[in-house]
Amino acid sequence: MNRHAFVTGAGTGIGRAIALALAGKGLAVSLAGRRAAPLKDVAGEIEAAGGQAVVVDGFDVTDAQAIEQGIARAVDKLGEVAVLINCAGEAPSAPFEKTSLETWNHVVGINLTGTFSVTQALLPSIRRAGNGRIVNIASTAGLTGYPYVSAYCAAKHGVVGLTRALALELSRTGITVNAVCPGFTDTPLLDIAVATITGKTGRTADEARASLARANPQGRLVTPQEVADTVLWLVGEGASAITGQAIAVAGGEIMGG
Repeated sequence: MNRHAFVTGAGTGIGRAIALALAGKGLAVSLAGRRAAPLKDVAGEIEAAGGQAVVVDGFDVTDAQAIEQGIARAVDKLGEVAVLINCAGEAPSAPFEKTSLETWNHVVGINLTGTFSVTQALLPSIRRAGNGRIVNIASTAGLTGYPYVSAYCAAKHGVVGLTRALALELSRTGITVNAVCPGFTDTPLLDIAVATITGKTGRTADEARASLARANPQGRLVTPQEVADTVLWLVGEGASAITGQAIAVAGGEIMGG
């Protein structure tokens, strides 16, 4: 049986690109997310290309029961999970003084606690699979600060810290744990940011996208495929000595870290 990869947030954007890339390399992929329709679309693409995919819909990373049931369904269909990609996330924006505790808890719950919960639930399976790989999709917001997304920055910094701590705990097991930190990437999540900017500033969507692209020294948005290609390297045999790293995919916006 092919090695089994479990991808959260697999229906759109970066998660979708990663799922398709993993399937293209011969992995069987569990597509986890809350909404069935986009997951089924990705599964259809994978299966049309001759790959294996299982749709794990109703998968809410803040719901312990949903996590447990989704994992059980995936393992029953495709066997033990060897590769975990934590990609589920949300990034609502607001000035710090207008960020409610409800928003704070929601953002931290999905981006940080969700990563913790899914990883903890899947770790026994990853151990059994052997030579496991855990990749957390963080953000350049996990390496630096941005205005109006304090909760998101705090959560993604937490994801990077969790990545480094777990990498050391698992260093002698053959399991590697890394974070990939994209800069502004051309995804539906970025479209939400563009809509917020246009609503508050009156700039056009093209002007808003251009302002975000300027954060990248290459003067462009990162593509989801570029993030997926980085993930492919990290889950491959050639990256077995790479663990505990937070790799920025951002055209030079962030250096070091």
